[in-house]
Amino acid sequence: MEIPDKIFFKIGEVGKLLEVEPYVLRYWEREFLLNPKRSRSGQRLYRHGDVERLLRIKRLLHTEGYTIAGAKKVIARTAAGQVGVERTSERAGAPGSDLVVARDGSETASHQRSRDGASLESIRTEVEQLRRLIREARGLEAWGLAGGSDGA
Repeated sequence: MEIPDKIFFKIGEVGKLLEVEPYVLRYWEREFLLNPKRSRSGQRLYRHGDVERLLRIKRLLHTEGYTIAGAKKVIARTAAGQVGVERTSERAGAPGSDLVVARDGSETASHQRSRDGASLESIRTEVEQLRRLIREARGLEAWGLAGGSDGA
């Protein structure tokens, strides 16, 4: 998305650019500690950098599926220079995560259940792989080929 070359954007303009309602932008301001300038009349005036940060927040939440808490962690790690480190639990739909937030800000339980099903299948696959590795290790120990507990 191309952000127009302007110094300041009003909340309605930013909402149209990002395709979100102004109340969502105000919520993100509170959650992500954004502080747009204010006009004399008190209207929010977003700078180009503010719009870029909001665009990144939208991508993390709506496209990449992060929860608010997960997106905050990603942003904090990026600021600290730890790019690319991610825990599955920071994604929406991961076990123990928040409900998924739809574009209009509402929570969608059916989306949560869908992601939970995919997460459970992933966990089942990992558990099965671990079971195979344990069986292989036990087989190697039985043949005396692994460093099992030999009393030493």
